[in-house]
Amino acid sequence: MRSSRLLNLMLRLQGGPGTTAARLAEQLGVSVRTVYRDVAALQAAGVPVWTESGPGGGIRLLDGWQSKLSGMTGAETSALMLLGIPDVAQDLGLADVAARAESKLLGALPLPLRAGALLWRERLHVDAPGWFESTPSGEHLPAVAAAVFEGRRLRIRYRRRGGEATRTLDPLGLVAKAGVWYLVARHRDRTLSYRVSRIDGAQVLDAQAARPDDFDLAAWWAASMAEFDRALLRYPCRLRLSPYAWRRLPDVVGEEAARVEPSEADEQGWVTVDLMLEAEEVALDQLTALGGGVEVLEPASLRAGLRAVAEEVARRNR
Repeated sequence: MRSSRLLNLMLRLQGGPGTTAARLAEQLGVSVRTVYRDVAALQAAGVPVWTESGPGGGIRLLDGWQSKLSGMTGAETSALMLLGIPDVAQDLGLADVAARAESKLLGALPLPLRAGALLWRERLHVDAPGWFESTPSGEHLPAVAAAVFEGRRLRIRYRRRGGEATRTLDPLGLVAKAGVWYLVARHRDRTLSYRVSRIDGAQVLDAQAARPDDFDLAAWWAASMAEFDRALLRYPCRLRLSPYAWRRLPDVVGEEAARVEPSEADEQGWVTVDLMLEAEEVALDQLTALGGGVEVLEPASLRAGLRAVAEEVARRNR
């Protein structure tokens, strides 16, 4: 953490007229004393930073001094966002660019900061994609990514139910979920997601893509996933839950399904809830995880199914 803070401090001072320790402390979220300790660490590492007291004083870098980070290309600067997730860089066709960016970043750091960065790289690995299994991303992902990051329109051939369709899109962003890549784009007046592995052809067009100024990719994706989850919940049931089962309910049926108001607790702390779940077989599988903390009140078929499961478990464990 300190290495990243020292780098942040150095870059804030670079090319600027200098600033006060109090302002730096506010920007970095640390105390003024910590800022002065970090300045001393940079000085010890050979960075020409100095302080001047009194009116008009502050903390500055030597005029004209710059770190080697200024030698990065635009692509290398963008690829810094992919350091630590090499599989994502590989999918996007940016593995070599990310490697060059990492090399330049490490080479620009003073030795003490470089050692800390290398320590994190050697001892921390983030396995972001592939939560469940490795899924082919599709040969057209680099072209799709180019359209997204260059802000250009994209024409695709897309496999869907009922055959193949051709779409001309305004790309808005890319999302990697469980190792699967999705393109988020505008088609006419709708924002939709397209699974990249189902794209059979992609042509980046010369025309600039239209992008709403207030579009927030992360917020749109979260809302889209919540809407998808809600659309699956079509099976009504009424349950009595023990205090433990009520606390565990979101883990068992999902946050969206568990977002309900319970009745007042009885003398034993049990509550009654009305839920919407996906289907009876799904509900049966989910509610089994609550063990003796659940009683199905309605429908009768789900109650009978849960009883049959409990009887089978009891028979096998006599």
